[in-house]
Amino acid sequence: MGMKIEDIIQSLKKNKSHSKRIEYIHSFNPKEANHKKLEGELPQKLEQYLSENDIKLYSHQAEAIEAVRKGEHILITTPTASGKSLSFNLPIFERLINVKNSKALYIYPTKALSNDQVLPIKEIEAYLNIDSRASVYDGDTPQPERATIRNNSRIILTNPYLLHRALQSHSYWKVFLQSLNFIVIDEVHKYRGVFGSNVAFLIRRLKRICNHYGANPQFILSTATIANPLEFGEKLIGENVSVINNDGSPKGKKYFVLFNPFFGGIGSGEKSTHTETKDLFKYFISKDCQTLCFTVSRQMAELIIHWTVKEKPYLKDKVSAYRAGYLAKDRREIETNLKSGIINGITSTNALELGVDIGSLDCVLISGYPGTIISTMQQAGRAGRRNKTSIVSLIAFENPLDQYLMKHPEVLFGKSPENIIIDIDNDMIKAGQMLCAITELPFVPKKEEKYFGKDNEVFLKDFIKEGMIRKTPSGFVSTVRATDIVNLDSISGIVYKIMFDGRLLETISENKVYKETFKGAVYFHKGETFIVKKLDEELSIVELVKKDVDYYTEPMVNIDLEIVDEIKHKFVNGVRVSFGNVVVSEQVYGFKMKMYEKVIKRELLNYPPRKFKTQAFWFSLTDKIKGKVEGKKSLSLDGGIHGLEHAMIGIMPLKVMCDRWDLGGISYPMNPETKKTTVFIYEGIEGGIGLTKKGFELFDELIKMTYELIRDCKCEEGCPACIYSPKCGNENQMLHKESAKIILNELLKSKK
Repeated sequence: MGMKIEDIIQSLKKNKSHSKRIEYIHSFNPKEANHKKLEGELPQKLEQYLSENDIKLYSHQAEAIEAVRKGEHILITTPTASGKSLSFNLPIFERLINVKNSKALYIYPTKALSNDQVLPIKEIEAYLNIDSRASVYDGDTPQPERATIRNNSRIILTNPYLLHRALQSHSYWKVFLQSLNFIVIDEVHKYRGVFGSNVAFLIRRLKRICNHYGANPQFILSTATIANPLEFGEKLIGENVSVINNDGSPKGKKYFVLFNPFFGGIGSGEKSTHTETKDLFKYFISKDCQTLCFTVSRQMAELIIHWTVKEKPYLKDKVSAYRAGYLAKDRREIETNLKSGIINGITSTNALELGVDIGSLDCVLISGYPGTIISTMQQAGRAGRRNKTSIVSLIAFENPLDQYLMKHPEVLFGKSPENIIIDIDNDMIKAGQMLCAITELPFVPKKEEKYFGKDNEVFLKDFIKEGMIRKTPSGFVSTVRATDIVNLDSISGIVYKIMFDGRLLETISENKVYKETFKGAVYFHKGETFIVKKLDEELSIVELVKKDVDYYTEPMVNIDLEIVDEIKHKFVNGVRVSFGNVVVSEQVYGFKMKMYEKVIKRELLNYPPRKFKTQAFWFSLTDKIKGKVEGKKSLSLDGGIHGLEHAMIGIMPLKVMCDRWDLGGISYPMNPETKKTTVFIYEGIEGGIGLTKKGFELFDELIKMTYELIRDCKCEEGCPACIYSPKCGNENQMLHKESAKIILNELLKSKK
């Protein structure tokens, strides 16, 4: 490390080019470690291991171990690099030492993470000289080794995708499952939305099979800091959970710089976010800071290294890209070179966000808000572990979320990150997972209520009608391989295959297929461009042809909506806000070809509307609020409600952990059902998964944040940072920023 971090901060402030782009600098003060002694000592060998590695337990680690000893299901929620893994490895090895046949299953969201996390487990195993044979078991595990691992390993590390398929052949796992004491689910904040809702049922299926073999495992969950740990943890596993959140780990001083290339408003940027990122990357490396740069795509990770080396050839052996597509041995080599200081700069997708041990860095650059506060803080946590001073910089894009955070840093640095939403009441997810359970063991409705709730007769009748199950004396059994139909990543059983030249490139769920793979769409795969030649709905196949193009495509969509039923409502400042079920009709009627932001051509399509039932919240303007806009010629009611609908969808991911693409909206100057001017925000996911339910609950906060977003944007008439939407079916026509601002301001006022 060359210059001190404090001197680098001063240098940034004095630099003409950089200083005007600095919107805000937050400093996290250093924190001393808070250690705690266990009530009863660990086995002697484990105590020796801690002593020889100079490890003293932090308060949260000791609390976690004590809770596990009492048999509680726990959720550890503390920041990155706080030693969460030790919190569960120690009590598990304590049990492995004391109880001869005990076993543990570790579930990680990705294969890469399982492979990384097996190393510290093997290290403890070797030190203790205990034959736990910790092994990774995933899709890459060679066939001849699988039976040996299942029958002999006391610790197995896997991922949800492997587990999803393995449970239908659970008899092979009998030896392991009947002695299973612990199920560790690490990085649980990754289990959100449709994927998380499916995983919640996958866990119930696993519990059902464990119970069948006489086991009743204890759950240990681990996550970065989230807003609703208790609610989320209990929903995920269907058990009472004790939350451990008192972080006792030490922290060095950390400066967090919000860097805005669009400091003068959209269109004011002298350079793009990517160019600014590359310049900052070079800047920090030149100051001898070991720097990790997170990018939004694989392509950008490669490009920033390419540009850096082109401008500074002498850095060729000092910088490297890192991403999931690399071979495991190449990734290990990069990790080792980074730890040993051979490499001074690295660019990565979020592949390096979780778990992987790369040592302590001086600087982290985050190129574009990664979509959640949790991810932002996990990435930032890669810099300056323990007592080391470090610097982090978030470099903004021009979209609403990034720009809102630039103007409202308290959202990023306040106490409450996002709520993680999963839904165990979505009928389509539940039906698919029930079918999997029936495939695994005969299903007796009354007996299954603890896993799948009550009132499951409707699903069973539908399965019988479809010929998917039949009734036997021991219960309902399946006539299909359910895991061939049910996908953890999608809500519908229908998954489309994306084919090129007779080979499968990837798959896409039905709810995305019409908007992303319509005929003529440009499709990106591993940095290459393809054109959709055919969308075959009968065979669920998308056919691509290879073509290098310099444009991209966006669908043009007509939307209509009908209310099915209002589940609940409330009044906020005199305005009626409702939540309920709706039917949405979305028709992709054409697409635009765009080069940068310029539309170069439009094409019409002839697809029928896609109708689906989902959930929404909606609110109707009072006559008084309408009057504030309708009374002035310079304002537009239609443009105001359309603009605030876009802005609200843009801001919602800051409160509810989702992607703006998971949400849709429609605004009616006069809705035929409410008979009022009404704005609807709905979920683009069949059946809904609770995103709009949480939006309904947090409506007051959403209105306030939407108003602040529009008020603080420097544009005059609206732009991509406030009321424009990249998914607007009306091509961002009929938008009025001032009207949206007035309506939102009125919504915020107390009822007179």
